[in-house]
Amino acid sequence: MTEDIIPNDLAETEANEINLQETADNLDEKQDGESQISRLKVELDESKDKYLRLFAEFDNYKKRNMKERLELIRTAAQETLQALIPVVDDFERAKKASEMPEATEKFPEGVNLVYHKFLQILEAKGLKGMTSNGEVFDAEKHEAITEIPAPTPDMVGKVVDTVEKGYYLHDKIIRYAKVVVGK
Repeated sequence: MTEDIIPNDLAETEANEINLQETADNLDEKQDGESQISRLKVELDESKDKYLRLFAEFDNYKKRNMKERLELIRTAAQETLQALIPVVDDFERAKKASEMPEATEKFPEGVNLVYHKFLQILEAKGLKGMTSNGEVFDAEKHEAITEIPAPTPDMVGKVVDTVEKGYYLHDKIIRYAKVVVGK
C-alpha cells in the first residue's frame, strides 16, 4: 500500500505544482491583461480627444468658409459698381447744372427717368449714397480736401460742402466722401 500511496502522492504533488504554475501564469496573464486594458483605455481617451478637437476644428473651418463665401457674394459686384459711380456723379452734375436759374439747357424728363431707374438698380444691388453735408467730420467716412472758415459757429468741425459723394456697398464703404470742413 505504501507503494500505491507514494506514486499517487507524487502524482498529486506534481498536479498541485502544475496547478500552482497555471494559477501563477493566469495571474501574470490577468495582470498583463489589466495593464493592457488600462493602456488601451488611455489610448481610447486620447483618440476621443483628438477626434473631438479635429471635429471642432473642421466645424470652425466650415463656418469660416461659409462666412467668407457670403461676404464674397455680397461684394462680388463691387468693382462693377465702383466703375459705375462716376456715371452717377455725371448724372448728378448735369441735373444740378440744369436746375440753376441761369442754365440754358434743362434736364429732359426722359433723362431724369433714366437717372432714377439707374439709381434704383444700383440701390437694389446694395449701393447707397452717403449724406455728408452738415455732419461732424469723421475720418472713417470722409476724406477732407480742404478746410475753410465755418459760415456759422455751429459748423466748426462739420462738413460744409461735399465735393464728391461717398458710397456704401451694403454696409462697407467703397468710396470715401471728399468734403470741405469748417474750421
